[in-house]
Amino acid sequence: MKRKIKMQRKKVSINYIKLVGVFIFSLFSGIISAQENTKKAQKEARVFAAEAQESLSENNFAQAEANYRKAIAKDPTNAEAKYNLGNLYYAKDKEGESTPRLKQASETSQSKALKHKAYHNQGNAFMKQKKYEEAVEAFKNALRNNPKDDQTRYNLALAKKMLEKEQQEQDQNQDQDKDQNQDKEDQKDQQDQDKKDEGENKKDQGEDKEKGDEGDQKDKEDQSEDKKQDEGDQKKEEQPKDPSQEKGDQPKDQKPQQAKGQLSPQQIKNLLEAMENQEKEIQDKINAQKAKGRKVRTEKDW
Repeated sequence: MKRKIKMQRKKVSINYIKLVGVFIFSLFSGIISAQENTKKAQKEARVFAAEAQESLSENNFAQAEANYRKAIAKDPTNAEAKYNLGNLYYAKDKEGESTPRLKQASETSQSKALKHKAYHNQGNAFMKQKKYEEAVEAFKNALRNNPKDDQTRYNLALAKKMLEKEQQEQDQNQDQDKDQNQDKEDQKDQQDQDKKDEGENKKDQGEDKEKGDEGDQKDKEDQSEDKKQDEGDQKKEEQPKDPSQEKGDQPKDQKPQQAKGQLSPQQIKNLLEAMENQEKEIQDKINAQKAKGRKVRTEKDW
């Protein structure tokens, strides 16, 4: 029984070893196959890159771009193809497409020399786009990979100067915007104040108008009264004047005329004479009656 168990254990061990061997073989086979495929892809990528270079020599930029793209698709680790494609875009004034390819080249490459060139050209592309802050960082990375490059150092200094100038202009623009906003606020406040003053002026004018209308009405009434008074005075002046009241205009030898409602001296004299005559007649009658011995009742007729 024990012997049988030992035989079974030996069979299990043998099978396990076989399985491990098959796995290891498959693994190595896969690695070898992948390596072969990689080598094949890299070889094809180099072919496409070479064709791209040939197209560039013939000034066929479209075909060169297509071949570089094929090379990168076959071998994504081909930093040189990415670098050359980035330079192609830069030469065609396509900086927006140039900087991503150059960045890929700088991140993919294991060579410091290629990294330096990729960062340097990336900085130049940023300068053309007036992205000075990004350019400063790119030139710094280029110097990290090649501190001895004077051209990169010069470009870095220029990028810093342009960045400083840009920041000053931005500060000035912000100050101007702030001043403009303040001016707009002041203008709005002034307009509000003007509207308020205008409303108060209209109110005051309305009150003054009411007072003025009352004053005008009073003046009209006073003028009407004055007019009536003037008309009355004029009528008085137009009425015939009594010559006796204008002593200055009477001749010296002319007697004053009788005033209205008074008796003239002649009338008074005539009246007195009439009264005397009447009284004389009455007296004569009385005397006649006395002579006859009869009483006569007297009464006044005047």
